Amino acid sequence: MPGTVTVGLDGSPESLAAADWAAREAQRRGLPLSLVHALDWHSFTYAPLTGVESLAQWAERLPSDTAARLRRDHPGLRIVHAQVAREPVPSLLAAAENAELLVLGSRGLSRVTGILVGSVALSIVARAELPVVLVPAGGAGGGDRRTHVAATASPRLARRDVVLGLDLRRPAAPVLDFAFDAAARRATALRVIHGWSPSPASGYVPSGNGQSAQVASELTDVLRPWRAKFPGLEVSEQAVVGSPAAHLVDASAHAALMVVGRFTHGPRPGTRPGPRVGPVTHAVLHHSSAPVAVIAHS
Repeated sequence: MPGTVTVGLDGSPESLAAADWAAREAQRRGLPLSLVHALDWHSFTYAPLTGVESLAQWAERLPSDTAARLRRDHPGLRIVHAQVAREPVPSLLAAAENAELLVLGSRGLSRVTGILVGSVALSIVARAELPVVLVPAGGAGGGDRRTHVAATASPRLARRDVVLGLDLRRPAAPVLDFAFDAAARRATALRVIHGWSPSPASGYVPSGNGQSAQVASELTDVLRPWRAKFPGLEVSEQAVVGSPAAHLVDASAHAALMVVGRFTHGPRPGTRPGPRVGPVTHAVLHHSSAPVAVIAHS
């Protein structure tokens, strides 16, 4: 369905959280919400074993019941739903072919061990050309309903910013545009983090002294056009020494949304061919406490 926010359902708590997140995002964007249940995707794993109905009946009810609940919670939001009997990865990619955004649940382990992203979600992220958001069961409300309630007591503590992980070697326009737009839609600030290392092993070493100042200056230069495009948006810049993934995972604890990129044109030297997710994005997907938006770019 063209011009939608599409969400994949499998009955898990994570996919239901993804549906809630996607409904709010559809309202922000003024778009319909499309619920897609791939019957081969964990259809029997999360079914309630009540003995009252068959597993097939439960699977049949899942999208319509979810749609009914979301309509009650979001009056006026147009919601459509469908079931497909094919494998989940091609089914969901096909269903979201003309969508603006595809939203999936990410399978959680615990706050200590982080998020274990399922094979379906990771395969879709590695192949999708459109933005894909992965939502953990406990992270669906980051910066939304939960923060809105807490803000009445302490606006400063309650605010959750959008966090962008930016690689200055490839500052892709689609990633920057998505992050700035996401922060503007949420009326919150954008925090931009670039992790770098003064070691030659990083492949990016500013020459001469004052490396930190030079990296910070380059970050400011990259962001300048986007600040001009979103003049009312509060933007903070952080050029930090160390692992980009570690800094981003730490930042996710207080983020409304994490935004990272995925390079699409061919593997880097020494890596396997085929669809892939880079190491920083992969680490953020596995360990972020907040929903993660992955933006494909060339």
